[in-house]
Amino acid sequence: MLNLDCPMPKFDFDVITLGHGSGGLLTQRLLQSGVFDILKNDKLNQQHDGAILDISGKIAISTDSYVISPLFFEGGNIGDLAINGTVNDLAMCGAMAKYLTLSFIIEEGLSMGEFWKILVAIKNAADNAGVEIVTGDTKVVEKGKGDKIFINTSGVGIVHPKAKIHHNRIGLGDKIILSGPIAAHGIAIMSHRKGLEFETTIASDTRNLNFVVTDMLDNFGEEIHFLRDATRGGVASVLNEVAGITKLGYMLEQKNIKIDEQVEGACEMLGLDPLYVANEGVFLAIVSESIADEFVQKLHQNGFLEAAIVGEVNDEHPSKVIMKSKIGGRRVVNYLTGEQLPRIC
Repeated sequence: MLNLDCPMPKFDFDVITLGHGSGGLLTQRLLQSGVFDILKNDKLNQQHDGAILDISGKIAISTDSYVISPLFFEGGNIGDLAINGTVNDLAMCGAMAKYLTLSFIIEEGLSMGEFWKILVAIKNAADNAGVEIVTGDTKVVEKGKGDKIFINTSGVGIVHPKAKIHHNRIGLGDKIILSGPIAAHGIAIMSHRKGLEFETTIASDTRNLNFVVTDMLDNFGEEIHFLRDATRGGVASVLNEVAGITKLGYMLEQKNIKIDEQVEGACEMLGLDPLYVANEGVFLAIVSESIADEFVQKLHQNGFLEAAIVGEVNDEHPSKVIMKSKIGGRRVVNYLTGEQLPRIC
C-alpha cells in the first residue's frame, strides 16, 4: 500500500494551468509523471481513452467530463457532445456502446430553458447512438462556483469479436487514414466564443462513430491496428502520443489532409494550426497497407466521403511525426506546448 505521507515527486511545474488540459506537452507531463505513475496497472498503462476488460466476455468502459464554453454552438451543444464523446471513446476500443451513466454539476442560476435544450440534445444523441442512460447523479453548486453546467458520462460497451486494437500492433508500412476533414469543431467553438463572422457558418462535426467503426471491423477485423478520435489536441497530439509509445516514425502528407475551405481560412486568420485543433466526429485509423485503399472506399460508402490515406508508418524518424508540405518540404510536428483552444470539450 502506498504511503500517503511519502514525498511528492519533483515536478517541473508548481501549479496546474489551463495548458495542462490542452492534450499537448503539458498534459503529457502531468499524466506521465503524476497520474499514470501513481495509479499504474496493466490496463491503465495502455494509455487509451477506454479500457477493455474480460468479464464473461470482453467489454470496454470509458469515462469523460465535459466543461465546454460556450454551452451552445453551431452544430450542437454540451449535451450531445457528452453522449457522442463517450460513445466514440468506446468505439475507438472496438466496442459498441450499450449503457451510459450521466452526471450533472449545475451552477445555480442556469435557466430551465437552457437545461431543457441540453436534455433534449442528450436524448436525441443517445437515441441516434443506440445507447441507454441507466444511472446518474446531479449536484448543484453555488453561483460563481461553476460555469453554468458540467457533465460527466461513463459508458460500457461490448467489444467486437474481430477487434484487436492496440498500439503494439502498429507496424512499418502501415497506412494512416483520417475519416474526414479536420478542425471544424474547434473553429466552431472559437468563432462562437469570439463573436467572429465568416461567409458561411462553420458547424461542429460532433456525431457518433460507433456504427461506422463496427462496419469497418466487420469487414477488416484484425487488419485495423489502431483507432483514435482526434479530439482535444487534434491529429498532431494523437500521433505524437502513439509515436512516443511505439518508437516508430509517422510521416504525413499535407496535400492529403482534408480541411474545409472556410475552416482553413479561419485557422489562418486566428493563427491556428489545424493539426492541433479539436475534432468531435473524425477518427484516425492505422491499418495494414494491404487493406488501406479498401478501407477508405468502405468509409466513402458509409458517408465519410472525404476519408483519405494521409500518411504511413516508417523507421526514418523514430518517435517523431513528420509532415511533408504541399511544396515538398518537411517539418517536425511536435506536441502542442501550451493551450491553443481552451474549453473545447
